[in-house]
Amino acid sequence: MSESYYDILGVARDASADGIKKAYRKKAMKYHPDRNPDDAAAEAKFKEAAEAYEVLSDAQKRQIYDTYGKEGLRSSGYSGPGNSEDIFSHINDMFGDIFGFGGRSRRRDPNAPIQGDDLRYDIQISFMDAVHGVNREVEISKRETCWTCDGSGARPGHRPETCPSCNGRGQVVRSQGFFQVSTTCPQCHGAGQVISEPCNDCHGEGLVQKSKKVNIRIPAGVDTGSRMRLSGEGEGGRRNGRSGDLYVIIHVEEHEYFQRDGQTIYLQLPVPMVQAALGCEVDVPTIHGSSTLKIAAGTQAGDRFTLRNEGVPSLRGGGKGDMVVEVQVKTPTRLSKRQKELLNEFDAISKEQEEEGFFSRLFRGNLGKQKKKADLADKVANG
Repeated sequence: MSESYYDILGVARDASADGIKKAYRKKAMKYHPDRNPDDAAAEAKFKEAAEAYEVLSDAQKRQIYDTYGKEGLRSSGYSGPGNSEDIFSHINDMFGDIFGFGGRSRRRDPNAPIQGDDLRYDIQISFMDAVHGVNREVEISKRETCWTCDGSGARPGHRPETCPSCNGRGQVVRSQGFFQVSTTCPQCHGAGQVISEPCNDCHGEGLVQKSKKVNIRIPAGVDTGSRMRLSGEGEGGRRNGRSGDLYVIIHVEEHEYFQRDGQTIYLQLPVPMVQAALGCEVDVPTIHGSSTLKIAAGTQAGDRFTLRNEGVPSLRGGGKGDMVVEVQVKTPTRLSKRQKELLNEFDAISKEQEEEGFFSRLFRGNLGKQKKKADLADKVANG
């Protein structure tokens, strides 16, 4: 005895229409031939599930089946899925977006507006222009809406006609065994229309190639990878469709001295050895001009100082970042005789101070140990 339609879908006889649809979706997804190529068993199960769903999803057919079985369906004129178009509509509804086929495409409006394509423009700016902002005028080649035909593609006084091959759907359907596959119409290329009298200026495209100068206002604080959108500066639309947008991608050149991390600026500042030892005030270049920095006495190589609000402005407002100055102690390489004498004298004094400090610490340490021994001896002697 063959399986009932309910058993094929794995549902109870009192299953709801929604339950039947969900069960069919699950079976069809599992056994669809596109997912099981060259698998005859899977294809057979797919056909069984499709036939079961076609019957059980139709209230009239389901009632006949429940009362008289498959014989009752045949007596009523049902000849199975091989000659039925309904099965394809069920498949289209659920799997058209996944597998790209269908027999009942929704009819397109041949006069519907078509929005223009978006464009991308990469622009390279200097480090300082990124910090402070800049206006740039660039020339962009793009397709704009044809003024002669207003984007219709047809010669003035004529109108596009519905494509006879696809009847305006933009797709044609062809059968491949059990399936029906939708492909872009080769005559109208998916437009749903054909133009028998094309416009002389755009040759039926609805768009003409032109160059246009566009002013790009780059705000302060942008960085590499920042993206700007210029609404309506993309390619022109057709049939009264709006123009696309222009996306500007920023690329920032590196600076010779400054480095940037977000809103923070970093600078390596060479400081002469003597000034680092004695302390000093130096003029430091910043991205906003010059600032005075106080170097503390005894500053070591690698020490960092922070200058508040000397960094990059925030794109969202709210002030500027900071600037971090890292000291690089500069050792002289070409010394005069007198400089060498002074450094030798300085070195000798430094050694004396170090030796005095060492012996002083050692002496103090020995005295401390002797005192502890004496105190311990007194405790032992006095019980």
